[in-house]
Amino acid sequence: MAAQKRVNRSDLDFGYSGRATVENQTVTDPFLTLEPLIDAIGEVATASGWDLSGLQKTTSHQFEGRWEGESTRSAYLFFHPLDGSDMASLDVYLDETSRGMSGNVALVVGLRPLGRLYDAERILTVLGRLSARELARGQRRPLSLRFRLSDAEVPAPEADSEVRFKVRIPNPVVRGGRAKLSPWLDSVLEGFSEILRSPELALLSDTEEAPTD
Repeated sequence: MAAQKRVNRSDLDFGYSGRATVENQTVTDPFLTLEPLIDAIGEVATASGWDLSGLQKTTSHQFEGRWEGESTRSAYLFFHPLDGSDMASLDVYLDETSRGMSGNVALVVGLRPLGRLYDAERILTVLGRLSARELARGQRRPLSLRFRLSDAEVPAPEADSEVRFKVRIPNPVVRGGRAKLSPWLDSVLEGFSEILRSPELALLSDTEEAPTD
């Protein structure tokens, strides 16, 4: 039986995941579990001006159905701007299953109340064009516009609203390890920064006028 490699404590790094990872892993090693991916994303996000404000990890077991007997580990990471602004947050969802790793990165921005957004269809069109302009093609870029009443008796025009600009983590990035993740995530976060600086988003956040096509 082959001898197991002994790992010294000095070779370990306790990063964002809260679990030790071996420092001598190469940058091209694929991401096979949550912890190395959590740490890599945290490092890039922090370098881009985001501060980790929350991390949750869960494990679920499938007892019936198609995936009976399988386990899934998930992680949720929440970041806020280092400058203290509460206009936007960065939400990351990661999934580890027997079929591999997957996940997405989302920019979440609070908008004006529903009653001041006028035509939701036009708003969604404007936001979709903004996402398509600032986030690179060749990857999935879902977008959602959400409305929420704090209570059933609150008038609909007072509903809170938010938009989520989301990007799925491409499989080649997962397979390519840190060498692929770092430039990809840098590009995504730069796109998010451009979205936050855009006149379209400023119009939906600060003024009384509705955006035009």
